[in-house]
Amino acid sequence: MHFPFEFGGEVLTPRGQRGWTTTLDGMNRLKAAGRIMKSANLIYYIRYYDDFPYVAYGNNWTDTGSGFMRDKIYVVQTNRKVIERAMLLTTDPGDLVLDPTCGSGTTAYVAEQWGRRWITCDTSRVALTLARQRLMTAVYDYYELAHPQEGVGSGFIYKTVPHVTLKSIANNEPPGTETLYDQPLVDHHKKRVSGPFTVEAVPAPAVVSVDELLQDQPQPADLSITRSGETLRQGEWRDELLQAGIRGKAGQHIRFARLEPLPGCRHLHADGETRPSDEGKDSVREQGPAYAPQRIVVSFGPEHAPLEQRQVAQAIEEAQTLVPRPRLIVFAAFQFDPEAAKDIDETRWPGVTLLKAQMNADLLTADLKKKRASNESFWLIGQPDVRLERIAQGQDQGKWRASVEGFDYYNTKTGGIESGGSDHIAVWLLDTDYDGRSLYPRQVFFPLADESDGWARLARNLKAEIDQDLIEAYRGTVSLPFAAGAHQRIAVKIVDDRGIESLKVLEVG
Repeated sequence: MHFPFEFGGEVLTPRGQRGWTTTLDGMNRLKAAGRIMKSANLIYYIRYYDDFPYVAYGNNWTDTGSGFMRDKIYVVQTNRKVIERAMLLTTDPGDLVLDPTCGSGTTAYVAEQWGRRWITCDTSRVALTLARQRLMTAVYDYYELAHPQEGVGSGFIYKTVPHVTLKSIANNEPPGTETLYDQPLVDHHKKRVSGPFTVEAVPAPAVVSVDELLQDQPQPADLSITRSGETLRQGEWRDELLQAGIRGKAGQHIRFARLEPLPGCRHLHADGETRPSDEGKDSVREQGPAYAPQRIVVSFGPEHAPLEQRQVAQAIEEAQTLVPRPRLIVFAAFQFDPEAAKDIDETRWPGVTLLKAQMNADLLTADLKKKRASNESFWLIGQPDVRLERIAQGQDQGKWRASVEGFDYYNTKTGGIESGGSDHIAVWLLDTDYDGRSLYPRQVFFPLADESDGWARLARNLKAEIDQDLIEAYRGTVSLPFAAGAHQRIAVKIVDDRGIESLKVLEVG
């Protein structure tokens, strides 16, 4: 707009094509409000900090570096503020967020805080354990919902602030309001914890073997050209196993006098002979059957998937054809399918012992070339000793109770399976209605936790009235009473103080 305007005893006209921002009446209102100042031959609008003390975020975030992190628990943990800001910019409450490499679970943690649904995954058991613990012990503010009857998808009630502008003063209008989407209103009388979530493993794919692919194809003159990929990797594992042996309970080891490829077998990958370990060899009383050389065969699991039930069954079938028959069958894997682990634990073959060995994730790295006996790359996994009983009387009559007695371990000195105590159980989880595929913990216990860890820590953070007897029960080895589920079976996962996981599946009734 172009018109003369008198200010400070001088009549001014606008320069250029733009003109004044508002009308003559508006200019007079600005002058009366003291919102105009003159500098040289120009006049300017006066904006005060209190008009709107907020600035929209740009693309230069100077407050999100690693130096601003105070709760780092993972070496490559992302600053929570980065994820939070990106999530608020791109999603609404109730939206689904996917993080395919979760690390310590920052994305899931932030999504839970801001009412977003989430899916996250990782290949590292360490990362998944940290993320799970972080989510299970987290405490969040309780945000007021815009429409409580519609749930979190309707959004939150956010703080709003007035925004005084030149236009609102010039037109004699009330100031506009801005919504601060990073400042929802908090109900200080309530606290939130993470909602229900499941921890699932990718099921083992059905893989067609090279032999099946080539059975109808002409065979190459030099069969050695097919020796690649998985076979070479199994050769590396076999060499490492020969050098390092298998670590057992309380410093025991299974040592190998020899370990070689096993021709003619597809699911048994090594054939060898044990040698006496050094522990207790000078004590005649401790020299049991395990001190005599024994034939041992090994079946390695896949590189990037759990060892599955079919491989266990076929490896046992192959072992039954061997002469002389092996005394030990070891299934070594990075992960075990629950049903495969169940079959290994429950298979009974007189004179033959089936064992599970946990393979260290370091074996997946290409630079693991040093073959040292001190490399503890293989650990024997104990068999969970779980008792299931029906409650016969009292207010929980008819319900069930599970008790974790500990682990049954293979004794490398005697060659037998012996019961162990429960004093090395770090955490155990109970799924009271196991579907045979995914473990959904309904009850979680931390037997090794002291009064400042585990559920006690969560109770302290909640600062609410908590049943102390119930918190104490979650530090034990006996479950709370539960009703049988639709699938009529339970699953108990136990993690010992070494981080080794075991799963026990029991039929209810």
